[in-house]
Amino acid sequence: MYEISLGDDGAELRPLEPWQAEEFLAHVDRGREFIGRHNALPDVVTDLASSRAFLQAYADKAAADAGRLYGIWTDGRLVGAVLFRRMDIEQGIAEAGCWLEPSAVGKGLVTRAVRVIIDWAIEERGIHRVEWWVSAANEPSIAVARRLGMTKDGVLRESYPYRGKRHDEEIWSVLAPEWRAGKQAS
Repeated sequence: MYEISLGDDGAELRPLEPWQAEEFLAHVDRGREFIGRHNALPDVVTDLASSRAFLQAYADKAAADAGRLYGIWTDGRLVGAVLFRRMDIEQGIAEAGCWLEPSAVGKGLVTRAVRVIIDWAIEERGIHRVEWWVSAANEPSIAVARRLGMTKDGVLRESYPYRGKRHDEEIWSVLAPEWRAGKQAS
């Protein structure tokens, strides 16, 4: 297995796989209420079987080159994840996403981890456009999109039904030439 350092604080990015279902479930349980404010993951991952099924679905996506899931670990503990919910290599489009449990918030982990996966998608897989779909009420996630140099493409009004209410959803994106220019400038 491999890991990618996310900086001097010891944070690491690693693949999340079905054999880690118990650890993944424990992580979701620790952050269930917090993660569930804007993300349906806690509604999907409720027990060991659903944890394993969720991870298997992403293993299948990875095998089909249609998505990826990576965990963020600090001090040997799984505290969050970043992913490509979907990847269309032929069209050159991928949709990135994330979540964290409360103990990991405010440390720049998501921004650092998403930088790694965007760079991989653009430079290794030839993705031209990386999208970030986010509830308009999720200010921390919108802040990540801004830090990544993404552009707000628009708002899909009341397009996201979640827990009995319709929410506006923003779409942000970065194009490969913009990503490369941003890397050169920094």
